[in-house]
Amino acid sequence: MQQVDVEFCWFDAQGCRDLSLPGYETAQAAGMDTVAAVTKDIVLEPGDISLIPTGFGVAIPEGFEIQIRPRSGLAVKHGISIINAPGTIDADYRGEVKIGLINLGRNPFTVHRGDRIAQMILAPVCQARLQVVERLDTTGRGSGGFGHTGV
Repeated sequence: MQQVDVEFCWFDAQGCRDLSLPGYETAQAAGMDTVAAVTKDIVLEPGDISLIPTGFGVAIPEGFEIQIRPRSGLAVKHGISIINAPGTIDADYRGEVKIGLINLGRNPFTVHRGDRIAQMILAPVCQARLQVVERLDTTGRGSGGFGHTGV
């Protein structure tokens, strides 16, 4: 498995050194679990959106991004997801990582300090070079979309 160095920094003003570093829970996990750095519990009512601090920042090497994705257990058991899933942290961003949670469930959900709330995935980035053409090539699919192959 390829490994890439990513620099990590606590935001000391929030006193977050009691929290767990983002980390892989198993040897072959793709995502690092990330915890909430809330100073008091946050209750997400059904339909609520809240920006949850993590208390840290990262320096990602050029040519990579970090994607913020929902944790499957929170999504399936409680309806908790990421509002802009997947969120993107660009290589040139140096602020605190924050997670936009949404409660898509039917019951209130409480976020406690130290709760694992999301996964971070390090991924390579390719930038497109757009080329203007008169028309696109044809394919068997053509312009069919949004359910054209069935439900």
